[in-house]
Amino acid sequence: MNKLELRHEIRKRKGEFSQQQLDELSLAVVNKILSHKKVIEANTILLYYSLPGEVNTHALIEQLSQKGKRILLPVVVDSENMEIREYRGIDCMIPGSMNIMEPTGKAFEEYSDIDLAIVPGMSFDSAGHRLGRGKGYYDRVLKKMKNTYKIGVCFGFQKVETVPALPYDVLMNEIIY
Repeated sequence: MNKLELRHEIRKRKGEFSQQQLDELSLAVVNKILSHKKVIEANTILLYYSLPGEVNTHALIEQLSQKGKRILLPVVVDSENMEIREYRGIDCMIPGSMNIMEPTGKAFEEYSDIDLAIVPGMSFDSAGHRLGRGKGYYDRVLKKMKNTYKIGVCFGFQKVETVPALPYDVLMNEIIY
C-alpha cells in the first residue's frame, strides 16, 4: 500500500467509530502516556492539540501543565512550515490553520531543550515509521530535535505492519496506542 492508499484506509477505519467511542479509546492511550517514564522525567514536552478523530490530548495538556511541565504546541505558519509556541493556558489559545487551537506568543526555538515529543499520525508501524497527513510539517520540525525522544500516538486500529517510508521521514523512538 502506498501512502495515499494507507491514508484512505485509516480514514475508513476511523469512520467506523463515533467521536464518543474515539474519546473513550483516547482515555486508555492518555493513561499510558501519563504513566510513561519518559513523560514523568521530562521537563519540556512538545505535544499537539488534537483534532476530532485523533487521540484526544486536551485534558492531557492541562494535566501535564498543572504538574509543572513546560508544554509546547505546534502552530502552522504557512503552507510548508509550523513553529512551536509555549502553552500558557486555554485562554491564550486561538483558532489557527485548519481550525486547530493554537497558542499565541512568540516562537520557541530552543529545540535542544525539548526532552520529549508526543506526535500524532495517521498511521505507525513497529519500526517507528510515521504516516502524517502529507504536508511534512512534523518531519521538518522533528529534524531540528536531534536528541529529543519521540513518541508517536495513535489508536490501535491505526497501527499497521508497514508504513511506506522515505529518507526524509523522521522515525519515532516508540509508539503508544
